[in-house]
Amino acid sequence: MSTSNSPRTWWSNSSRRELGTAIGAVAIVLALGATSVFVWSSPDSAVRRAVEAVTPPTREDKLVEERNALLSRVVALESDLDAKDSDLDALAADKAVIQQALWKVEGELDALVAARGSGRSPVSVAAPVKAGTSITAPSRAALVAPKSPYLGLYTEQAPFNWATYDATATKIGSTPSVVGYFGGWDEAFRANAVTRAWQKSKLPILTWESRPIAAANDVIDEPAYSLPKIIGGDFDAYLRQYAKDIVKTGLPLGIRLNHEMNGEWYPWAESDSKGASLNGNRPGDYAKMWQHVHSIFEQEGANDLVIWIWSPNITNNLPANHQKDSYLGSLYPGDAYVDWVGLSGYLRPNYRADNDFSFSYTFDRSLNSLRGITNKPIYLSEIGASEIGGHKATWIASLFEALEKPANADIIGFNWFSLTVTTYVGGERATNDWRIDSRPDSLKAFVDGLARPASRFDLTPR
Repeated sequence: MSTSNSPRTWWSNSSRRELGTAIGAVAIVLALGATSVFVWSSPDSAVRRAVEAVTPPTREDKLVEERNALLSRVVALESDLDAKDSDLDALAADKAVIQQALWKVEGELDALVAARGSGRSPVSVAAPVKAGTSITAPSRAALVAPKSPYLGLYTEQAPFNWATYDATATKIGSTPSVVGYFGGWDEAFRANAVTRAWQKSKLPILTWESRPIAAANDVIDEPAYSLPKIIGGDFDAYLRQYAKDIVKTGLPLGIRLNHEMNGEWYPWAESDSKGASLNGNRPGDYAKMWQHVHSIFEQEGANDLVIWIWSPNITNNLPANHQKDSYLGSLYPGDAYVDWVGLSGYLRPNYRADNDFSFSYTFDRSLNSLRGITNKPIYLSEIGASEIGGHKATWIASLFEALEKPANADIIGFNWFSLTVTTYVGGERATNDWRIDSRPDSLKAFVDGLARPASRFDLTPR
């Protein structure tokens, strides 16, 4: 028997049923509401089409819809692009490993054929060097002190594939005399780089980096390759074999060892912008490392064939504590260990307000620093100009004008970085087209520069 005085409705005979019924009713109302919203908001809704037939959407409504659809498409495409980039990075790393292995085997084969064809022991470089019966090169002494400046290029895959190199040479109407290429300390000496270069009468210059060849440029921490480990002898066996292989090949080459050491972006840098140690390196280690490598090559007889190129970066945009002449001087191993001093210098985007896009702005300060350290010949070992901003042709013209000046008579040539490189700067993707022929006006400035009446470059075909 119920003690409640509240009357029961005819459709509910208990308080529990009353609660359940109320909840059910609310659910039905909400479901009907949601269905109505969906029917009204769906673009394909018959109800919406009927209403829009009477009251069509405004142009602003359509623009909002189109904008939202495009934004969704952009997000999807960016996601796809990031995935493809990751796949490409992985494929590029795999390709680099396979390519290095191929070049190593080809180099060993070339060296074996040359040695068997000549039946010789390593020859003296006081006279032109011969490898087999077909490969010759000037003496090291003649190469160190050239009669006219060198014109060099970095291009895709040269000296292992000459297609881009030769195409660029054709466009500038001149035959370059130097080919630049890169190598890591996880690679054996690639004799075929040297033999193929001299087959085309070009001085090969190896930028030799004490890190794996496939290492990313933004990775500074390479503890296995720290300067103290090199100085301490961890790589002595590798270095001795490398030197012996150079002697076995019997042809000269330039080695730009651990370039841009005065920056803070490579594992062989001693310190960062705040003076903190990088990669376990200590002050003074860079010069000691250089001397150590040079001494091993001397012991193995390789220095009769190697032109050693000490090549810092231009100092203009370095951290304040790296711009000092005293800091640059502390990295110099000494005249007894160096044949040429070089510079890496580019016309890069994000120009300062005082940049007049001239050779002088880019190089003069650093050239003065070099000349304060040594009177060794200067080789601009890696230079280029970006098209971003539209100042490339002006900069190229200024380069050739400057090289004619008596004050720059000690500059014995340059290597142009004729490649297109895409990188991330501050999280933003940026592509710098450093190629000589990136635009018609840039190419024309280069051709005109070489043909200037006072040009010191020897354009005789080789």
